[in-house]
Amino acid sequence: MKKTFFFLIAFFAFAAAHAQTDSTLKEYAGKYNFPDGSVVTDVTVTFDNGALSMSSSAGTSSLEKTSDADVFTITQFQGTAAFKRNDDKKVHKVVVDAMGYHLEGSKESVAIVLFLQRAALLKNKLQQLTVR
Repeated sequence: MKKTFFFLIAFFAFAAAHAQTDSTLKEYAGKYNFPDGSVVTDVTVTFDNGALSMSSSAGTSSLEKTSDADVFTITQFQGTAAFKRNDDKKVHKVVVDAMGYHLEGSKESVAIVLFLQRAALLKNKLQQLTVR
């Protein structure tokens, strides 16, 4: 009985720690825009299967957590991505140092992304109606 109880406690502790890590990593996901004239205009950070990756017009790379809070190694580009938080502790910026470039980008708000997606859908529907 004691072994079963210990196993259940260990299992739930592992599950809780893993869930906390996943939810923390999800905070970084989103699209980050860089100023005009930057080597890339934006990057998209995605959370999939418990891991983060970063994509841009330059390519895609996995992100590996470092010992510093909110800092990740950009594995395929020998660089780092340091995420910044606002006063509400929400991720709102990323600083990328990779391949000799230093880029600072702002995260698009979820509301703006949803608005742009809906606007694109409406535009497509209107185009389909005018073609008929």
